[in-house]
Amino acid sequence: MALTEDTAMTVSPQLRSQLLAVRDNAYAPYSDHPVGAVLETAEGHVYTGCNVEIANYKGLCAEASAIAAMASAGDRLIRTIYVIGPGAHLCTPCGDCRQRIREFASLNTQIHVLNGDGQLLKSYTMDELLPDSFGPENMGRPSAMNR
Repeated sequence: MALTEDTAMTVSPQLRSQLLAVRDNAYAPYSDHPVGAVLETAEGHVYTGCNVEIANYKGLCAEASAIAAMASAGDRLIRTIYVIGPGAHLCTPCGDCRQRIREFASLNTQIHVLNGDGQLLKSYTMDELLPDSFGPENMGRPSAMNR
């Protein structure tokens, strides 16, 4: 599922297909902005998610969908998350999803953003995506971010 070994700027054909397929399953009749996410846990489990919009505009983001599937299965640590939007531009996680990713991230978690064709545009660490973040440790709870 990782980036291909020959270049850090492309993803494997299998991952690209998986990202395109989950994005194509998005339910985005209001924004017409389908987004897909694929995440891999520290244990190597893979979860997918797509955005799901509803008429009152309180939908579910693709990243939140994938994280919910991960948590539902009992996993708690994201190794890598890939996000694909519909166009040529960066489709980075929204603020809420950045915080949601942070909840299940470690210092080594990687966030990769791809264009609509599945080409990698930019990669982030958690600290780059959400600097000076608030997390479980601020509430006196354990966090993989400070291990």
